[in-house]
Amino acid sequence: MGEVSIVGVDLAKQVLQVHGAAADGQVLFRKKLSRAQFAKFMASLPPCVVAMEACATAHYWGRELSRLGHEVRLIPPIYVKPFVKRQKNDAADAEAVAEAAQRPTMRTVAVKTADQQARAMLFRTRDLLVGQRTRLVNALRGHLAEHGIIIGQGVGNIARFVACLDQDTLPELVRDLGRLYLDQIAQISDEIDKLDKRIATAARENSTARRLQTMPGIGPVCAMAIASFAPAMREFRRGRDFAAWLGLVPRQHSSGGKQKLGRTSKMGQRDIRRLLIIGAMSVVHWRGRHGGRPGSWLSRMLARKPRKLVAIALANKMARMVWAMLAGETDYRDPTGAIC
Repeated sequence: MGEVSIVGVDLAKQVLQVHGAAADGQVLFRKKLSRAQFAKFMASLPPCVVAMEACATAHYWGRELSRLGHEVRLIPPIYVKPFVKRQKNDAADAEAVAEAAQRPTMRTVAVKTADQQARAMLFRTRDLLVGQRTRLVNALRGHLAEHGIIIGQGVGNIARFVACLDQDTLPELVRDLGRLYLDQIAQISDEIDKLDKRIATAARENSTARRLQTMPGIGPVCAMAIASFAPAMREFRRGRDFAAWLGLVPRQHSSGGKQKLGRTSKMGQRDIRRLLIIGAMSVVHWRGRHGGRPGSWLSRMLARKPRKLVAIALANKMARMVWAMLAGETDYRDPTGAIC
């Protein structure tokens, strides 16, 4: 067997498919291994390039293989798909990963540390609880609507739920089950508050998060999301590249020298993009009520564009400012009054 140059791995929970190739692309081996067998097999190989799709468990294996001296490359699955030949199976996927990794211009994902993934779990848990609370509130609203009680959306109307459930006109079973809903909502709200406090504490202790919070529209949650999910800003040449990574730039469908731009691509990191848009909406609403600096970019945009469109454009601008702040290690400055 020749010298192994690159190993493509198709990840799974129990069984992993491995494709080894030489520097000239010659196939050296194809193996299906269990988790324990895979760890031993990779330890027996000399240091080489190991390519995997950036999917579940990829960052764990990336850290483990890096400790063995291998160069790990995580590739977004969408960039691997074009290299799959005809039938899709684990062996074909592993070969496609190896071929994609050999392309000199292939984009890769940085391997996350255990601390980064722990912070990501904190955000995912909070989002899960917020979603569960929203489902409970909407379910209770729907049930009460069947009895002629209409309550507006949002957690802020919980007091109205309590008052409505005290009415004697409702069947006793409806009132008992409604209180069960309210108990679950209160319990989940308490857990969300605890997570918010942990995020706020972490944001105060993290220098990057403290710097990001000097920008209007970025609070502890958004700042910690950027610190947790975003790679090092040196990975991007300019602010627009970071905005494109977040999916905040227009989708292009250009041909023949004619530039055609569509809606935002939404191809990047969803958590940061969503939080930046929420922060931008808060800035837009506040400036819409109190007015911005006369002649500023935001004032001009609000005068001629819908607020939601302005918020998306502002989120794009905020992403570029985030890159500039982190790349230059400076606090927020707005000499042109783009936001203020």
